[in-house]
Amino acid sequence: MKRQKRDRLDRAHSRGYQAGISGRSKEMCPYQLIDQRSHWLGGWRQAMEDRAVTAA
Repeated sequence: MKRQKRDRLDRAHSRGYQAGISGRSKEMCPYQLIDQRSHWLGGWRQAMEDRAVTAA
């Protein structure tokens, strides 16, 4: 996989994580391409898990 493509996917994951930490809905995902969208949602899910652990 090219570095540039991997960087885009890492950025999508990071942005999804930031959105999840800030409490935004997963419906707010800005990506349309399936690879980027799945990475964004993965970051969002990870943030939701982290929020649940810190809230408990």
